Amino acid sequence: MGEKITIRDVAKHAGVSAASVSYVLNGINKVSDETKERILTAVKELNYEPNLTAVSLSKQKSNMIGVMFPLTDDSLSTIFKDNHYYSEMISGIEYVIRKHGYDLVISGVSSPADCLKWIRTRNIDGLLFLGAFPHRLYEKMKALSNPIVLVDTYEKYERDYHHISVDDEYGGYLATKHLVNFGHQKIAFVAHHLVNSPVDKKRYIGYEKALKEAGITPSRAFVFEVNESSFDNGYNLGNKLLQDHKDVQAVFASSDTLALGIMKALQEKGKRIPQDYSIVGFDDITFSSYASPSLTTIRQDVFNKGVVAATSVIQAIEHRFNTLQHVKLSVELVIRDSTAKRG
Repeated sequence: MGEKITIRDVAKHAGVSAASVSYVLNGINKVSDETKERILTAVKELNYEPNLTAVSLSKQKSNMIGVMFPLTDDSLSTIFKDNHYYSEMISGIEYVIRKHGYDLVISGVSSPADCLKWIRTRNIDGLLFLGAFPHRLYEKMKALSNPIVLVDTYEKYERDYHHISVDDEYGGYLATKHLVNFGHQKIAFVAHHLVNSPVDKKRYIGYEKALKEAGITPSRAFVFEVNESSFDNGYNLGNKLLQDHKDVQAVFASSDTLALGIMKALQEKGKRIPQDYSIVGFDDITFSSYASPSLTTIRQDVFNKGVVAATSVIQAIEHRFNTLQHVKLSVELVIRDSTAKRG
């Protein structure tokens, strides 16, 4: 194995000083275009690989963007395994980040102190927080100078951070109104957490609004919460509905993943979708159109949501705007085969 190529070797090959090579590698405009071209040619011909850690320290920039998830278990594996919503959003984020020359680093947050330590030791350029975190974490993050974009966190921190969301309340309204228009009155609402999940809270407000508009009094007896938005939890909830809540006529689930789990449980017990139960989800993940029957849902473009979030954090890193950005993306009802007019 040959000796490792150094900056001095590149400088000698290009006929310039080592300082000039360092300027070019660190993006400092102190040499002519001709000299820069000679240096880049030498780097290529010698197959020189710069020390990225040293370069990032000298530039005070790592070209790394962190994506943080709330850690409810010892590992993030359950989040990606059980909830394809996040997988699709990460695809959009990664697409933009790679396109702009950044690297993606994903981690789970167990405590504010651990989160701060993780960010500082990795010299992260910018951060995306996906989902709802403890309030003390948002307070701690104010001490950072790194640009931070929150995804699906509502009003309380709009003055402190960039924020990306969808019109969750309107989505909840559209889903419920669709079921009401089909003649359903006893409509179950299934969510992750109405108190700790601002997204589910907004969707519930839309659900409640559509019921009241139709002259139906909302009942907490038809509201169900699960500890995670997963297929298994939806499946278990579907069995519970059959055992303890036989008066339910239709279900609006706050995620497609939950809706598909509920649908599976009902079908295994011989119930027909949509003849016996109409079901509406939220997200329009890829699997929803492949289900049998295909799932009626509220479509948010999850991939595009990731694209918008990643674009916002990169623009903040590169100082392309001076004010906090708050983006609310639209939603739409996608009618498929899991809903029908009541009997």
